[in-house]
Amino acid sequence: MDTAVENMRQKYNFLINEAVHKKTNSWLLVSDPVSLFVILASYYYFCTWLGPLWMRDRKPFQLKKTLIVYNACQVLMSLYLVYCGLVFVFSGDYNLLCAPVDYSDRPSADWIAGATWWFFIAKLTELLDTVFFVLRKKDKQISTLHIYHHTVMPIITWIGVKYLPGGHSTLTALLNSFVHVVMYGYYLVSGLGPQYQKYLWWKKHVTSLQLIQFVIIALHNAYPLVTNCNFPKWFNIMAIINAVAFVYMFGNFYYHSYIKNNKSR
Repeated sequence: MDTAVENMRQKYNFLINEAVHKKTNSWLLVSDPVSLFVILASYYYFCTWLGPLWMRDRKPFQLKKTLIVYNACQVLMSLYLVYCGLVFVFSGDYNLLCAPVDYSDRPSADWIAGATWWFFIAKLTELLDTVFFVLRKKDKQISTLHIYHHTVMPIITWIGVKYLPGGHSTLTALLNSFVHVVMYGYYLVSGLGPQYQKYLWWKKHVTSLQLIQFVIIALHNAYPLVTNCNFPKWFNIMAIINAVAFVYMFGNFYYHSYIKNNKSR
């Protein structure tokens, strides 16, 4: 029994402290999974039980100014990440078909590692989407897809920043950040008031963009599986599984929201 426990302890220490990117491992919220687990567990508990219970006999909060500031900040954060991704992709250090992680001390390696950490932080700030739904009593918008998306993405990006900051997955972060510029831009305009509704004809195209990005992500991560690319194939497989799951769920949402409803009408 003691031997089994010691083996588990050694494996845990290897995964959490040794088989990591030596620079990013010491950064905020990266060193161990406990802090991330606490954040996600608190998020799930509040958004699925405590929050709705607390709001049950209360009037919904409007939060108009808060949402304008929040969505504007999310747009700016996503724009910055798009900029970082484009600079790296076109710098000559990135190969679209196969890009190993740069573990050297070069400034470019440190810079893209920092951008990866900010991408991870962006996934955490996006948890506020659901919190605002709860406070505004928009419970119908808190779907299984919504909770899954906001729970899984911080986990995957945490793995990325801890073990593989940069490399082949850079394109994934670039595409996702671009989609979030469009998505939070939509939220920002829609929150300005009913007089701006005429500018929101492109609502369903946001979902289309999300679907397209996940298809590209799946294909982009499939290529290294059939080549000798020096990028961990376990991460490619994880990314493909997640992308396929998102294609199914977002596709189901698109069908019921824009195709089936139009046929019914």
